[in-house]
Amino acid sequence: MAKKQHFYLILILGSLAALGPFSIDMYLPGFVDIAKDLKSTESTVALSLSSFFIGISAGQLLYGPLLDKYGRKKPLYFGLVLYIVASFLCLAVTDVNQLIVLRFIQAIGSCATAVASVAMVRDLFSVEESPKVFASLMLVIAVSPMLAPTAGGYLIAALGWKSVFVFLGFMAILMLLASIFKLPESYKPDPNYSLKPKPILNSFLTVLKEPQFSTYALISSITFSGLLAYVSSSPTVFIKIYQVSKTGYGWIFAILSVTFIGSSQVNSLILKWFTSKQIVKWALLAQCVFSLIFLVFALNNWLNLYSTIGFIALFLCCLGFINPNAAALSLAPFSKNAGSASALMGALQMGLGALASVMVSLFSEHSVVPMPLVMTVAAFIALFCLLIGKTFIKTEIEASADAAVASH
Repeated sequence: MAKKQHFYLILILGSLAALGPFSIDMYLPGFVDIAKDLKSTESTVALSLSSFFIGISAGQLLYGPLLDKYGRKKPLYFGLVLYIVASFLCLAVTDVNQLIVLRFIQAIGSCATAVASVAMVRDLFSVEESPKVFASLMLVIAVSPMLAPTAGGYLIAALGWKSVFVFLGFMAILMLLASIFKLPESYKPDPNYSLKPKPILNSFLTVLKEPQFSTYALISSITFSGLLAYVSSSPTVFIKIYQVSKTGYGWIFAILSVTFIGSSQVNSLILKWFTSKQIVKWALLAQCVFSLIFLVFALNNWLNLYSTIGFIALFLCCLGFINPNAAALSLAPFSKNAGSASALMGALQMGLGALASVMVSLFSEHSVVPMPLVMTVAAFIALFCLLIGKTFIKTEIEASADAAVASH
C-alpha cells in the first residue's frame, strides 16, 4: 500500500470512528439554550442524550451481522445517510420530544461508522500494522471529547445551538463522499450469512454464560455509566448552577477528559508491575471512596466549582484504570466469540449509561447532588459485582498487557 493511500485510509477511518463521540459531546454546551428555545427543561433535553446512548447500544448489535452479510460499504452508506437526514431534521424541531426521537435515529446511523471502521482496519491492514492503526483510532476517539465541547461552545455562542447539527450533517456528508470515492470494499459479502435471530441470540447467550465475562463486563459497564451520568448532567451543573460560560464549559470538559485519558495511559505503564485484576480491585475501591466523599460534600453544600471539578477528576482517573482492564478481562476467555463478546459489552455500556443519564434527569436541576449520587451508586454496585462475581469464576484468565492497553 502506498504511503499516501495509507495516510488517507487512516484519516478516513479515524474520522468515521470520531463521528459518534463528536455527536455526543458537541451539543452539550447548548443544553440551556435548547431548553429555552423548545420551552422545556435541561433535564428533559438531557433525555435526547439518553436516547442517543440507547441508539448506540442497539446499533452495535445490529450492524455486526449486517457488515458480514452485505459487506462493509453498503451498511456504512446506509448509516451515514440516516445520520445526515436526522442531523438536518434537527434544525426543524419545535418540540423537545422531536429532538429526542431524532437523536435516537442519529445514533443508529453513527453506529455504522464506529463498527465499520473497526472491521475495515482488520480487513485492510496486516496483523503487524493493525495495532498501530488501532492506536491511531483510539487517539482520535480519546481526543474527540476534548475538542467537541470546546468547539461546540464557540459555535453555539456565535451561531446558536442548531449550528452544531449543521456542522455534524456536513461532517457526515464529507465522510460519505470520502467513503464512496476513497474507501475500498474490504470484505466480500456472504449471501449465506444468516440474519435470523436464533443463531445470533445463541452466540450472545454463550458469551453471557461465561462468569468472567459477566463479572468484568458488568463492572466496566456500571462504572462507565457513572461517566455518562457526569456527561449528561455536566451542562446543568457547570452552566446553570455554577454560571460557567458555554466556552468555559468546553474547556472544563476538555481538562476533565485529560484526567481520564491520562490515567488510561499510565495504566499501560503500571501493567508491568501489577495484573489487570489487581488494578481493577484497587481502582474500584478508590472510586468508591472518592465518590462517597463527593456525595457527602454535595449533601452538605460544601462544594464549589473547583472542588466539584476535583472530585469528578478523581472519579474519572479511577475509571481510566478500571475500564481498560475490566474490558480486557471480560474478553480474555474468548477466541471464537470475541466479536459477539465485544458487541455485547459495548451494548451493555451504552445501555446502562442511558439508564444512568435518565436517572440523573429525574432529579432537581438546581442541585449538584444527582451527579455524585449516581456516581456513588454505580461505584458501589460495581464493587458488589466484583465480590459476588469472583465466587463464580473457577479459573480466572488474566488479560494480556496489550489487550488491557488497547481496550480503552
